[in-house]
Amino acid sequence: MSDHSDKDAELELGAPRGWYSRGYVPHFDHYCALQSITFRLADSLPQSKLAELGRELRRGNLPEFRKELEKRKRIEQWLDAGYGCCALGHPAVAKSVQDALLKFDGVRYLLIAWCIMPNHVHVLIDPRESLAKIVQSWKSYTGRWALRKNAELELGAPRGKFWMRDYWDRYIRGQRHFERVIDYIHRNPVKAGLCSKPEDWHWSSAWARRAPARQQPVQEKTP
Repeated sequence: MSDHSDKDAELELGAPRGWYSRGYVPHFDHYCALQSITFRLADSLPQSKLAELGRELRRGNLPEFRKELEKRKRIEQWLDAGYGCCALGHPAVAKSVQDALLKFDGVRYLLIAWCIMPNHVHVLIDPRESLAKIVQSWKSYTGRWALRKNAELELGAPRGKFWMRDYWDRYIRGQRHFERVIDYIHRNPVKAGLCSKPEDWHWSSAWARRAPARQQPVQEKTP
């Protein structure tokens, strides 16, 4: 029996919630919005760096939306630097996560593009279910699987916690944004110095050639 067979339906997937927050970052959860999602490992960012960044942004005189953009930019740079155990760099773990993404493609969502980096994951989907529940279903199974394999595969993951609790999402606003997001997802391994061409990175839709043609129009989205 496969590792996935006993958990085909991890969670009951409920209705979308629109804009909401759990006290972390705000999310826009809606069936009609293509969503760019990033989720990361629990130890992918040192708490000291996050605290330092928070103090720096509080001292700055930037509006809130600029602070959030700067925070995301800096965190993306740190993630690409390869902090933490980087357990997703192990082929068996990367395959487990990729299999989880592919499992309900065409059912709970349309999987448009993805890239599994050593300590974080980028995904672009057209959701058919609640975004929060979709992300939780990915993290729930893969997190338990990885922690069971932690010692065997020598992953070095923190005990009892594999994924960071929250995630980032951003809904696609139009064709240009759609193209930029796919390009960013596919080029992330190149930007991080892990390969020379996007299609060389095995754990991505660039390698699998599953992403739809960029020329396909997407409907403009409004909040």
